[in-house]
Amino acid sequence: MTQTLFDKGKAEQPSPGEVAAARAMEGNPRLRVPQRNQVEIHWASLDELLEPEHPARMVWACVCGLDLHCWLKTIKAVEGVAGRDATDPRLLVALWVYATIEGVGSARELERLCEKHLAYQWLCGGVSVNYHLLADFRTRGSEAWDDLLTQIVASLLDQKLVTLKRVAQDGMRVRANAGSASFRRGPRLERFLAEAREQVEALKTLSDESPEDTTRRRQAARKRAWEERQRRLEEALRHCDELQRQREETAKITGKKPIEARCSTTDPESRTMKFADGGYRPGYNVQFSTDTASGIIVGVDVTNHGTDSEELPPMLEQLEERYDRQPEEALVDGGFACLDAIDDAAQRGCRVYAPLKDEQKQLAAGKNPYAPKRYDGAGVASWRERMGTVAAKLVYRLRSQTAEWVNAICRNRGLRQMPVRGRTKCRMIAVLYAITHNIVRGVTLRAQAAEMAK
Repeated sequence: MTQTLFDKGKAEQPSPGEVAAARAMEGNPRLRVPQRNQVEIHWASLDELLEPEHPARMVWACVCGLDLHCWLKTIKAVEGVAGRDATDPRLLVALWVYATIEGVGSARELERLCEKHLAYQWLCGGVSVNYHLLADFRTRGSEAWDDLLTQIVASLLDQKLVTLKRVAQDGMRVRANAGSASFRRGPRLERFLAEAREQVEALKTLSDESPEDTTRRRQAARKRAWEERQRRLEEALRHCDELQRQREETAKITGKKPIEARCSTTDPESRTMKFADGGYRPGYNVQFSTDTASGIIVGVDVTNHGTDSEELPPMLEQLEERYDRQPEEALVDGGFACLDAIDDAAQRGCRVYAPLKDEQKQLAAGKNPYAPKRYDGAGVASWRERMGTVAAKLVYRLRSQTAEWVNAICRNRGLRQMPVRGRTKCRMIAVLYAITHNIVRGVTLRAQAAEMAK
């Protein structure tokens, strides 16, 4: 048996009475428990709840500084005339701009946010909106949206923040609001169109014979749906015939058998095109022209062409119409380097910077890719010679850091699939993204200019 140096002896155990007394002294712990059914009153306005530096305030301030006469002149509810008050177009523009910044492209989602999210509630200021109003405002009035883009860029031009001396243009494929299975060939489109016409005529007969109001309303709704389907099928058949003629003309030149054309029954203007990941899907080709010095989008277009070879001249023409001036230089990638387009730009007084086709292969074979070819026009010959200089190669580097940067920002804000159908409406979506980008970028440019002026 081992013994310790100092024997403490046996510990005394507390008596049952002492244990009971100690427990009585402890009691149950007092805790702060959440009470979620307690009614509270907060005395604070929406303006006090939203933080002072919130982006929604910036959006509202910028929109309030714009001239929205194109929307205001269409409002019929005026003072002294009966009618319901119209919603302020500043509110609707600000909602869509802020929603685009946050990557929201659905009108239904925007309606929900206006009811639940503080920033959208602050923008609304108690004005109720629904998804019908929001969707209709976004897809109607293409001239008003175009005027707004021109107005923003013109104000930056007036402040010397945009020079428009050098622009970079690039195309971006955006998924159309149509499924791949909706594409049909001509004979099947004709069969669908005949069925739709029969349904419309049958519903017309039923609506005349049925006396009940409820039945009439249902039949009228069905009739409208079939009439809409008939209209889309007629448009799809027209586009299909046009596309087939184009392919046959191309086949005469190439000597290859033309592939039978197909068009979508839901979005007839969309086309199946190759995307950046190598896949083929229904889509649109969104074109942005960006000022390289400021990063401001100055031109927007949406086409259904699968290539960019014919997109430079229309963009230069658009810039001339918008701002009464042409850029001195245009930076484009190899897809835009069509000889006719380069000659057209040269005639407009715009120098094109684009890579030469098979430049490295020609150099490796001992040929001079920068020498004028036999059938080159003056503009193309000048372009070849120019791209052989070191200065031109340095200038061309600005293309990717400008055009690709703008495309990446739009992608991050949700420009991956069109929420609407038809090229005209899709173009308004692209213009909205350009307006949003320019508002945010314009705030940064003005802040930088004010800092430099100090």
